[in-house]
Amino acid sequence: MSVKRHRVLVIGVGSIGERHLRCFQSTGRVDVSFVEVNPTLRATIAERYSVKNAFDSLDAAMTSPPDVAVICTPAPLHIPQATRFAEAGVPILIEKPLSTTLNGVEELIALVKRRNVTASVAYVSRAHPVLASMREALHSGRFGAPVEIIAVGGQHFPTYRPAYRTIYYRDRATGGGAIQDALTHVFNAGEWLVGPMDRVVADASHQVLEGVEVEDTAHVLARHGKVMGTYSINQHQAPNEGHITVVCERGTVRFEIHNRLWKWMEKPETAWTEEALTVLERDTLFVAQANAFLDAVEGKCPVACTIEEAYQTLRVNLACLASLESGRWESTRANIVDADLAAAAVERAG
Repeated sequence: MSVKRHRVLVIGVGSIGERHLRCFQSTGRVDVSFVEVNPTLRATIAERYSVKNAFDSLDAAMTSPPDVAVICTPAPLHIPQATRFAEAGVPILIEKPLSTTLNGVEELIALVKRRNVTASVAYVSRAHPVLASMREALHSGRFGAPVEIIAVGGQHFPTYRPAYRTIYYRDRATGGGAIQDALTHVFNAGEWLVGPMDRVVADASHQVLEGVEVEDTAHVLARHGKVMGTYSINQHQAPNEGHITVVCERGTVRFEIHNRLWKWMEKPETAWTEEALTVLERDTLFVAQANAFLDAVEGKCPVACTIEEAYQTLRVNLACLASLESGRWESTRANIVDADLAAAAVERAG
């Protein structure tokens, strides 16, 4: 059978945009074009990946709308750009976080539903086969109901993201800082595993990273209904590692991202049982994410992370930032419609 080909437009080809471009190409199912306002970067990426259509503006690209749009611009641009594509009926994959405020999000959700547009947010952990396997086991009821989730991780940011000082990361208003950049992935994974958070209280600080003032270390207590949660991350330690442990009524499960495995223990004084993935190349999860989104566009499966789910995670991000200012527990699931209030919270926290 012939493979259906899609015309995919990547908007913004900085670090994550280049990776999406490369990984969508790797599916063998697309013809890729991109938008990049930086002329030097535009020329470099076009040559590196043999891309014929490299546009200097979104207006230029939209003279012939694509089949699929992948939005990789700074977070404050996500909602207006996604809205433009949704209005044109173009399926959209949006980089995380969904935004840095609540402005326009509910309107985008309503538009996507009204136009029946395939839309997803690129929380790439949902493409991890090991985490998916652990989630399936959790949701089967095999270990009983979850009662606690503990997530701990860290990495040496200057090694893995050496340009952090000059990109969006340096400013909370553009999606920077450990909470919106890295911990948001873990929040989303935690909610995928045990359900949405109701409230959070956060502590965070700039501890080590040179050249920025945003937080590089964060600790968050959370409540997912009856499930108690603890989330901790830093972006300066030497080990590049992360764990998500879920304690249940009849056993404990743990995802170890750095070891590419999940394991479980059901009785005290017994050994862990492991299920591992032997090979995981640098781009594997992003290629899987690209293929999954194309499958969703073709109607073969649901999207991995809906805009509604990413909206919930956005509310967690904002509640954490608000908690830094207030020193109190903050709600994450209230139906917040005053976007100006959320924007003010981010501004105060920044």
